[in-house]
Amino acid sequence: MPGPLVWDQVGERLYETGVDHGVLYIPDATGDYNTGFAWNGLTTVTESPSGAEATPIYADNIKYLNLISAEEFGATIEAFTYPEEFAQCDGSAVPQPGISVGQQARSTFGLSYRTRVGNDLEGADLGYKLHLVYGAVAAPTEKAYATINDSPEAITFSWEISTTPVAVTGLKPTSVITIDSTVVDPTELAALEAILYGAVATEPSLPLPDEVIALFPGGVTAAAAKTKTAEKK
Repeated sequence: MPGPLVWDQVGERLYETGVDHGVLYIPDATGDYNTGFAWNGLTTVTESPSGAEATPIYADNIKYLNLISAEEFGATIEAFTYPEEFAQCDGSAVPQPGISVGQQARSTFGLSYRTRVGNDLEGADLGYKLHLVYGAVAAPTEKAYATINDSPEAITFSWEISTTPVAVTGLKPTSVITIDSTVVDPTELAALEAILYGAVATEPSLPLPDEVIALFPGGVTAAAAKTKTAEKK
């Protein structure tokens, strides 16, 4: 039934926190991300979308309309370390084991990572979101090496990334997909994670957007279904 808005009800005080389960994916010659590598030491992923800026158009002495520029997805990745396979994405070649040659061509890559979803009842254990990034390229960034002193700190590596969108049937091309575990069907989510992280007989891989969407034909969790039912009353 219609009624007044109510704020901050028990169980509805949601928040997001943390980042973990980072995976680097290297595309093959056809553009499929069929090889994945665990990214240990991931500390921060700062998503930085840009674009979608309005350009006003005037006619008949009035503001006639706004033209919106294309939206782009970028991010900053920070970590204490990175997979050896990321060297090719960071402009390095390895002609011999233990020898790295910089200023080489930078390979594109895909990325997945997980952030926690919490609320006032279950804390950060309520659920999580999977973030899938496509067509990423890392730009050269600074690496600050400092002397060891009485307050030693581990070096944090940082990379600015830009992306090139990939096709999505019926929608505009995109560089990022987000899946919310508190909404989607857990069985379908488990099927996606088996692809992302690998299984006994399969290598980890990053499915393209159409493949991801096809894994979720519309199922939702019991909690999400209950919420939708309540909204209809």
